[in-house]
Parts: sequence; C-alpha cells; structure tokens
Amino acid sequence: MFFSGDPSNRKRVDLGGRSSKERDRKKLLEQAKLERNKRSLIRQQNSAALTIQKCFRGRKIVKLERGTARKRFYTAYGKHCERVDRHCFGPDSDFLRELLYFLSPQNASDFSTLVEACSLLSQFANDSGDILNLFGGPHYSAEQALVNYRVKKLAYVCIQAVHHNRYKLKDQLLSASLDSNTPTSILLKAASLLIDPKLPWSCKIASYLLHQNIYKIFREIVITGRESLKSESHAGSVSLVERVLALIIAHTGQGHCACPDIDLQWSFPSQILTIPFVWRIFPQLKETYVLRGLCQHYLHKMAMCTQNYEKLLPVDVSTEFPGYACLLGNLLESVGVALARPACSYEMAIDFATVATLLLEVLPPIKTGRREENSIIGDDDMIIDDGTTTVPLNKELEKQISNAIDPRFLLQLTNILLGGSSVVAESSKDKIKDNEAAAVGAACSFLHVTFTIFPLERIMTVLAYRTELVSVLWSFMKRCHQNQSWSSLSAMSAYLPGDAFGWLLPMAVFCPVYRHMLTIVDNEEFYEQEKPLSLNDIRLLIVILRQSLWQILWLNPVAPMKFTTNNLSLKKHRVEFVQYRVSVVASELLSQLQDWNNRRQFAHPSNFHADGVNDHFISQAMIENTRAYDILKQAPFLVPFTSRVKLFTSQLAAIKERPGSHSLFNRSTFKIRRDHILEDAFSQLSTLPEEDLRGVIRVTFVNEFGVEEAGIDGGGIFKDFMENITRAAFDMQYGLFKETIDHLLYPNPGSGMIHEQHLQFFHFLGIILGKAMFEGILVDIPFATFFLSKLKQKHNYLNDLPSLDPELYRHLIFLKRYEGDLSELELYFVIVNNEYGEQTSEELIPGGKNIRVVNDNVITFIHLVANHRLNTQIRLQSSHFLRGFQQLIQKDWIDMFNEHELQLLISGSVDGFDVDDLRSNTNYAGGYHREHYVIDMFWEILKNFSLENQHKFLKFVTGCSRGPLLGFKYLEPLFCIQRAAGSASEEALDRLPTSATCMNLLKLPPYRSKEQMEQKLLYAINAEAGFDLS
Repeated sequence: MFFSGDPSNRKRVDLGGRSSKERDRKKLLEQAKLERNKRSLIRQQNSAALTIQKCFRGRKIVKLERGTARKRFYTAYGKHCERVDRHCFGPDSDFLRELLYFLSPQNASDFSTLVEACSLLSQFANDSGDILNLFGGPHYSAEQALVNYRVKKLAYVCIQAVHHNRYKLKDQLLSASLDSNTPTSILLKAASLLIDPKLPWSCKIASYLLHQNIYKIFREIVITGRESLKSESHAGSVSLVERVLALIIAHTGQGHCACPDIDLQWSFPSQILTIPFVWRIFPQLKETYVLRGLCQHYLHKMAMCTQNYEKLLPVDVSTEFPGYACLLGNLLESVGVALARPACSYEMAIDFATVATLLLEVLPPIKTGRREENSIIGDDDMIIDDGTTTVPLNKELEKQISNAIDPRFLLQLTNILLGGSSVVAESSKDKIKDNEAAAVGAACSFLHVTFTIFPLERIMTVLAYRTELVSVLWSFMKRCHQNQSWSSLSAMSAYLPGDAFGWLLPMAVFCPVYRHMLTIVDNEEFYEQEKPLSLNDIRLLIVILRQSLWQILWLNPVAPMKFTTNNLSLKKHRVEFVQYRVSVVASELLSQLQDWNNRRQFAHPSNFHADGVNDHFISQAMIENTRAYDILKQAPFLVPFTSRVKLFTSQLAAIKERPGSHSLFNRSTFKIRRDHILEDAFSQLSTLPEEDLRGVIRVTFVNEFGVEEAGIDGGGIFKDFMENITRAAFDMQYGLFKETIDHLLYPNPGSGMIHEQHLQFFHFLGIILGKAMFEGILVDIPFATFFLSKLKQKHNYLNDLPSLDPELYRHLIFLKRYEGDLSELELYFVIVNNEYGEQTSEELIPGGKNIRVVNDNVITFIHLVANHRLNTQIRLQSSHFLRGFQQLIQKDWIDMFNEHELQLLISGSVDGFDVDDLRSNTNYAGGYHREHYVIDMFWEILKNFSLENQHKFLKFVTGCSRGPLLGFKYLEPLFCIQRAAGSASEEALDRLPTSATCMNLLKLPPYRSKEQMEQKLLYAINAEAGFDLS
C-alpha cells in the first residue's frame, strides 16, 4: 500500500465512466456482426454463381437444340425453302414451329431463310388471296390459339429481322415499297399481310407488337434510314415502314378494338413523333393519324400525364434536335390539319393547348431576325442563371415550328377554343362554367407562352382583328370581376397553381392584344362607335387594371428579379414570370388608355390613381431601389400628378445641392443683346459643358442703344431671358418650328432648307427647354403631343395624326373604310413631301413605287403614311432636340409624366392663376401688413384684372408670366409686397410701382385711391421697359 517507486502498478481509471468489460463486450458484438455479414456475402456469391451456371448451361443446351432444329429444318424444307409449299404454313405443318424456334435475326443464314419464307408467303397470298385459309386451314376456329401464336410471332420476327440488320439494310429501309424486291421489302410486306385489319387475328398481332415496344423498334429503323433517304426521291410512293405503322396505329384509341393502351413512354408520339420531320418521311401516315382520331386520343393522354414530358421521351437524335422540339414540330403540323377540319372537337383543342404550352415553355426563343419593341423581354432585364446552357435548335426545326404557328393556325385554334366554350354569356351575372374556365385557361396559357417564344409582329394582328379574342376575354374578365369568381379559373388552369391570382393569365394575353388593337383603331371607332369596347367597359377595365397592378406591384410583389429568354429558368419561376409579365403589359395598356383619355376625356384623371398611395408611399418613392421607387418608374400613373411633381422637384433640388454646384467656378455670365437674343445665346450657351449648364447662369442685357441695362441678376433677369429666348426661338418666323391647325408647335421637317446649322439649333433649343425645366421656370410654348412623345422616346401611331394633319387623316380613314376595289385608285407605296414649294417623292418601303395599294395591304399603307409624317420626317430634328434636353433632364424623370402632364410641366396651366392662392402665400414689408388699406385695394384691383394683365403682372414681379405648377406656396422666395415710399407726399405717390424679380418683390407706393393704383400698375406692367424701369 506504500509507493514502491514503480508507476506501472498504478490502477488505470477510465474517465468516461465505462468499465473495461463493457468495452470488450462492444468489440465482440462488432466482430460477430462483421463475420455474420461476411458469411451472408459468401452465400449470396455462391447462389449467384449457381444461377449463372444454370443460365449458361440452359443457354448452351438451347443453342445446341436450336442447331439441331436448324439442321432438321434444312433437311426437311431445304436451306432456301426449296421444298416449301402453301400447306407448310398451315396449322398441321411443323414448318413455322421449327422456323420460329431456331431463327436468330443476327444469323445471316437464318435471315436469308426468313426472307425466302416470307417471299413464298407473299407469293402464295397473291395466288390464292386467302391469308386466313393459308395459315388457319379449313378449321381455323379449332386451331385458333395455335394459329394466332404463330402469326404474331412471325410478324414480330419479320420486323425484328429488319431492325437487327438495319445498318446493313439502311439504304433500303425507307425506300422499301410494294413494288421493290429487296429483303427489307419482302419482310415488311409479309408483316403488313399478317396485320391486315380484315383478318381475325389482327388485334392479337397488334397487341403483341405493342407489348414488344414496336414503336421503339421502328424509331431506330427510321432514324437509321433517314440519312440515305435525303438523296433519294420517294414522292408518290408509300414506304412499307409507313404502311406497317399505319396498320398498327389503327388499333389505338378505337372503341371496337381490344388492343391494350400501352404506357405513354413507349407510345407512337413519344417514339415516332420525336423523329425530326417525321411527316416529310411519312406524309400519308399524317392523314391516318389525324383522320382516325389518333391525334385526339394521344393528345388527351398526354394532357392527362402528370409526369415531366422530358422523362418520357427517348434519347435525343442530336443536341440540335431535342426530342421535345421534334415532338412539338410534328404535333403542330398534324394538329394544323385537324383544326382545319369542320369536325375538330373543342376538347381536342384544349388538350393540344395544354400539351403545346408545356412543350413551348422549354423551347429556346425562336430567332427570326429583329425583335420588335414590344417583345416579351426587355434588353435590360437581368438573367437568372440556373447553371444550364441552352443549345440552339436546328434552323430547319425552328422553321418548322415557326411556320406551323402561323396566323391561320392561331385563328383556327382560338376560334375553336373560345367559340366552343360559349364564353360570351348572355348576362354579366351568369356564373362561370367549368368548360369556359378550362377553355380560357388553355387558350391564355398557350398564347402567353407563344408571346414569349415568337416575335409578336405576325401574331398580334391576326389575334386582334380576325378573332373575337378581345371581346371574349373581356366578357370573361368582366363577369369574373363582377361575380368575384376568379378562383374558378385558378382551379381549372393546368399551367399555374391553384393559389395564383386567377386574373394573371387572361391579363397576360388580353393586355398586349388590346394594346396592339388600340394602335390601329381610329378616333371615330374608339370614341363614337365605341369599338371594340364601350367607354363604360373601358372605365371598368381601368379599375381592374389599376387594382391588379397595385396588387402585384405593391401588395404582393414578386421577388426583385427580372427575366431573360432563358426558358428553363422561366419554367422554374412560372408564377413569378407571369406576374412580372402582367405588370409590364398592364402598365403599357393603362398608359395607352390614359393617352386616349387625354385626347378626349371619358374618365376622370383620378380613375388612374391607386387607392393606396399615401405619405408613406411618397416618402419611399423618393429613395432609389425601393419598391415604391420601382412602381413610380414602371406605372407612374398610379401616383397623383401633384405627388409626382413634388418628387420631380425634389430630384432637381438634390442635383442642385450637390457639393460644388453653387461654387463661383460653376457660374457663367453672358451679355445678351435684346435685338439679337437668339444668336448671342446660341453662340455662348452651346459651348458650355453639362456641369456648367446645371450651374448658375447670370445674364446682363444690352439694349438697342448698346447700353447695358440697369439691374443685377439675382435670378429675375435670367428668368426674363429664358422667357424671351423661348419666345424668339420657337417663333414660326424663325423657321425651326411649324404650327398645327390647333397652334401647337412641332419641328419643321424642312428646317434644313432654311438654316444650314438647323440640327445644332435643335440641340441648343433642347438645352434651353431643359434649362427652363431644371430651374423651374414655366415657359409659354404649346407643343404638339406627337412631338412631346419624342421627349419620352415613344413611337407615334395613326390616332396621333389628326393633331398634325386632319385632312390627311380623313383621307386615310376613307381608304380604310373603302368598300370598292382600291387598286382602281392607282395608289402606290410612295408619299410626296412638299416643303416650301419643292416636291419630292419618297418610297414608304423598298420598291414602293412599284407596289400598288390594294384591299389586302391598305392597313399597312395607312400606317406607313402615318409613321412617315409623325416619326420619320422629324426624326433628325427630334433626336438632336432630345440630346440637348437630356443634358439637363434625365429620361427617368420625364418618364414619370405622360405627354399632357409634360406640357403642364413646361408651361403650367393655361388658366389664370389663383389670386386668392397668391394672397395667402404673400409676405409684407416696409410697414405693410395683411389688413392694410393699400393692400386691400391692391388685391381687389388684381382680382379684377383681365387674364392677360394678370399674366403681365406676374411676369413684372417674378420674371415669368406663369405661376408655380403646384401653387404659389412653392414660389421661391415667396411673393413679397414692400412699401416703396417712406411718406405719402405727392412726389412719392407719383412714382410707378417697381419690382425686383430675383426676389419676387413688388415695391408699391401707398396710393390713396384705387383708380390711381390701377393706372400706375397697368402702366408699369405694360411698359416693357426691361430692367431700366427698376
């Protein structure tokens, strides 16, 4: 018990709390388990070895037995069937039993024997014409089971022999016909004789072949034979492969047939229709596929399939021929034939739309030249990278799909879907039926995906003008809105989940189609005839669009991501993309309806404002990268005009308050001769860089005597300069601008004939207008709406033409409604320009002088003429003006306003200013106060002034004839009236009122009577003495 100095005797303690006995027990159990598993593995290996040996021995014995049977067969019937007669095919003969037992398609000798046997079979069948008696004898019913077994095995072996030897026979696979005598022809001819639907065993053979995945076998045969077929012509002949396939598919989907319905993975569409351009190889088979109802049968089966199609399809022929794209191309061609038939069913159209939508969705975008401005995806949209790269389709395959979805196809499909469902109800109170919801859901899903894949130019016109799509969808949307039954569409739609908004798909289709229609409809149709929608319906539509936009932009927004045409990502984010798409097209349509409302008001402007816009929203909209800011960019009409003006002025103020913007180095001083104001301003302002243009500019006027005018420019002289230069530059006498019949200004198309530097002048005038808006100076320049569109970089359409040339517009509408033969009018695609007496002709399209206007192309002619007058003629002038304008005013700021609102930003309201508003926002100095008798007299006199004199007074005291857009509360600084004379002496009272426009200050002597004050005020504001008066 005493320490001996040897540490080895110390007792070892397990700090884990376990004894050594427990550790030993655990090791023992693990070792026992390992040994048990090892013994189990050995038993499995021994069992597997026995199975392999048994299988090998069995195969070896069978091979020996087949060899014995082959020798016996050759002895009895000859190696080339020399001793075979017609009785050998009967039930009592062993010929077929022996042949089918030893036959191996890979064996060259067996293949030759089978070919000889099939040749004899065809010969005997032609001689007697009775296949049933040849195989069944006189007592077929007694030997039915045996005969049926033999014929189905023989038919399968014939096809299997062709399949196994397809590479050797590839030159004759698809060229084999009834007239040819090649091995392939002989074998397939025998198979077609056996599957003849007149024979009692045809269903048995078809069932057996289907269970053997016969379509997969034929797919491999056809793919092998495709290459050699390219160089050979088989026009007018039906290949035996096509003939056999036609006999087999005739057993599918027939009520009287007992053939099984095989799995979709091994069916005709999955295996055969995924072969590229299969209908070019088998043109007759397409007719059989459509006319026998197989198209409808398989479409329904595919529509009911819940699996991903890509998992059901075989391996692609190549990367540029993916199976789903080949299937889509072949389906489109066959369905095109079916839709053209009067008996085409509404149910088939729904199934097709469902299937085609899912196939189109994974298709890469079809690249057919230019993408137009209203295509699905914008250029600045962000790519969602799913780590997959999309291989482009073969050009011929793209062409097949693109050509199939032509205007006629869309017309037929849309009319069947929306006509067959009876969507147009008797009353708006009628409930939505399931078949209506299914039809609208299928049609909208298909069209939505079609809009994503294809350029819209060739799709929209036929949908807008040759179908009832707009009226039918509007009727459906109206009833759903009024009955609150959008959920019925969500429940019936196979494309979107049940919890998605029911109105998403209808709006994704209705909005772009109706928007396209509005670009072509004329003013009389829209306002008087109320086509295609009544004005009452349009008011309701505005409400629906506004509420929907607010829902998806503010209340339930999608994740902050945008989309590209990577359709694999679109499929994964299906709901998000549809919601994003609706936000775009609904915004565009609502903006367009607002333009129509500005031309001739049919709805109150507040109808376009969202109900939820409040102070919190406005405060958020001032901050970039917030949801409210994004809404303001995408759908500014949801926000009241006054709120947007406040945001605009706050943006301008932020720019002005940047560090260094008020520096002395950023100030420019110019001397301007009043009688040469435009030339002096052009020579001095045009050279300023952008930063200096945004800085402070001081002006000193020089009068007609060459003397500098009195007064220091504190801002008022500059405001006077801006008003005078705009009046001079935009004067028609100068030749840069012309006037419409309504006295609205637009660029003169012939300005280059007057001024050599006309484009530089337009750039300068853009700077002048931009500077006026940047400084908050209102200028009295009434621009034409179609020119203001250019500041927003928008395109003008036919309905904008009346403001420019009402006579030309009337002539074009006459052509549009002309019921006679337009070719008799001898019009060509040429327009004559007449500027200052000089006439020049210009082709509207290449070769237009040789293209006559006829009834089929008159709509194109009308819009080309309108485009030339509204866009082409003023393109250069507008682009240079815009370039100068955007040096001071960013595009994002202007995009917040429509053209009507933009005119208000430039010029303010045309109405007289509110005197009471000015009075409530006025300061007093020098002894005057709100209750002073002189002040009371002043306001009474000002209120009784004419509108013209009120504007002159405002110019006299502020330097601008128009007040701030949001009221005098926003005048910087506030208007002030100061007592001008310290005493009321006669000399003092004889003085005129003076002003300091830089301070918005009126220096008013204390006149004793209203008559005296009115006389002095009128004299002062009409003197036009410049700044010498002060």
